[in-house]
Amino acid sequence: MIPFKSILLAPILLALLATPTFAQSSEFELEDSGSWTQTQAPEPGTDAATMADATKYLAEGKAGKAQKLLSKWLDKNKRTRNDYIAQAYYLRGVARLDQKREYKALFDFEAVIRDFPSSPYFLKAIEHEYNIGYDYIHGLKRRFLGIRYESARPTGEELLIRTQERVPGSQLAEKAAMALADHYYSRRELKLAAQMYSIFRQNFPNSDKVRQAMLREIESNIARFKGPSYDGSGLLDAKLLIEQYQSMFPGESIRSGIAEGLDAWIDESAAQQVLDTAQWYLKVNDTTSASFYLARLIRRHPATDAADEAIGIMLEQGWLVLEDQSDSETQTTPDTESTTQESNP
Repeated sequence: MIPFKSILLAPILLALLATPTFAQSSEFELEDSGSWTQTQAPEPGTDAATMADATKYLAEGKAGKAQKLLSKWLDKNKRTRNDYIAQAYYLRGVARLDQKREYKALFDFEAVIRDFPSSPYFLKAIEHEYNIGYDYIHGLKRRFLGIRYESARPTGEELLIRTQERVPGSQLAEKAAMALADHYYSRRELKLAAQMYSIFRQNFPNSDKVRQAMLREIESNIARFKGPSYDGSGLLDAKLLIEQYQSMFPGESIRSGIAEGLDAWIDESAAQQVLDTAQWYLKVNDTTSASFYLARLIRRHPATDAADEAIGIMLEQGWLVLEDQSDSETQTTPDTESTTQESNP
């Protein structure tokens, strides 16, 4: 969920203290109760005082007053090079969040991310965008005319993608990648899920969730297979990935047996696809191609039900008998020639 009042005060005040101008004119002490006490106030009328007042309003739960103060200040200073602009945008974004106006808050956070990448508020703004995106993909709707009814799922997906692009390799990017992959998986958008799990494995090979991502990628590729009449490339991807999974996690593979079960299912599905092709050739009376595919099926997938059916078809068509007779003739020919030579030295 989006963190609002309960976690606003400490991060904001710490960010304020990190600003050189403000650190010189304000001091805060953390009391035993966990609350902050201002021990030195900035000079009234200064930009530092405006930021301090906005922070105070936020701490007191007066987000509306904070937003109004910051909007007035930004209207006057946003086109200048004032050192407090990034802070003002960030605080106004937080104020909007506190009023559950998260979509409008995105404009403020985007201003910080886009225009002030070296400011202490850059990462904080990205974290807030991640939280908003997470809530959007989990069902939070956009507000319109005071009512939340418009789906914000595409916006949420975009925010999680941006998080990965803006802080690559970070823990936040890792969370965003897995959240987006799981989101696609839960919606049965299996192609996107498989791609996202693959990206996760490539970008975070040392994550403790690599095994989970690999299994989900295998399952996604298998589930994409709609039947013998459809593209079976996902099955090949899944089979290769199972081999990699068994190599990386041999103990888990043996203990759970999940890799073997999936591998058997993939083998059967691939065999059924070849069998369907062979049966189609039979229907169009292309016996040469049908025989070729049936023989391939028996050779490559011998332990499947489809292979048993293929053998039955070949016996019915007389192809296995013909092969046996051919082998017999091949074996008797040399004997006949030998007998002829012996009787006619």
